[in-house]
Amino acid sequence: MDWKKLTVVGATMVCAGALLTGCGSSNESGSASGSAVTGSVSTNGSTSMEKVIGTVSEQFMNDNQGIKVTYDATGSGTGIESVNKGTCDIGLSSRALKDSEKQNGLKGTTIALDGIAIIVNENNPVNDLSKEDLAALYTGQKATWDTVGGSKDEVAAIGREAGSGTRDGFESITKTKDKCKMKQELTSTGAVIEAVKNSPNAIGYASYASVVGQKGIKVLTIGGVQCTEENIANGSYVVQRPFVLVTKEGKELSPAAKKFFDYATSTAVNELIKKAGAVPANK
Repeated sequence: MDWKKLTVVGATMVCAGALLTGCGSSNESGSASGSAVTGSVSTNGSTSMEKVIGTVSEQFMNDNQGIKVTYDATGSGTGIESVNKGTCDIGLSSRALKDSEKQNGLKGTTIALDGIAIIVNENNPVNDLSKEDLAALYTGQKATWDTVGGSKDEVAAIGREAGSGTRDGFESITKTKDKCKMKQELTSTGAVIEAVKNSPNAIGYASYASVVGQKGIKVLTIGGVQCTEENIANGSYVVQRPFVLVTKEGKELSPAAKKFFDYATSTAVNELIKKAGAVPANK
């Protein structure tokens, strides 16, 4: 028997086994060839993005069992600041980044467009407003509903808190920044919808994705144009804003966060975004 040949064969098998063992290993970063990425991804920010980010992250986690995506609904301003401070992986903003934020090294990537629906109580006879009328109702220039074809009752303007992306978007579009006179400033999209449901003279604004199918409210047309997916996409509905993922320039995302970011910014999520009531930005 040729023991020398057997020794060589045995050594070869040991080396091959070692290589196979190496290939089969996995770790948190997913850096080993062929290993599955695992870990967690923290998102923080816009309450208006709840349906979109929830729908996208749910499908992503179904497809990537080793990754958990968390969502902290704190408002756009807080989400942006969290990315800046490094306390979350990806920020969520329902407004475009300001120049000052970009200068701080933040980057915004738009994944969807969302109409800001203008809502009133379902019993309000008003059905349509011009953008100018909308601004006048919120600044107090028109204080009663009869100035726009409704009752003589006083208008109860309801909006979001300072730092809200929805508020920033609304005030930017209507040119009412620092001019609004609101009866209530609420901290979530859901709270605005509930307040309008419960007040016959209220007017509010909320994400289109959040008002679809809601009872007790009526969505107004603006300049005769309905707040619909088609009209948001073609730009004819003017009260709209972007849904943005916020990251830090020069700071590398973890493998798990990078994989989620790549998925959320791809065309693979378009049907999910539509399902959530928004309009995909990437065609």
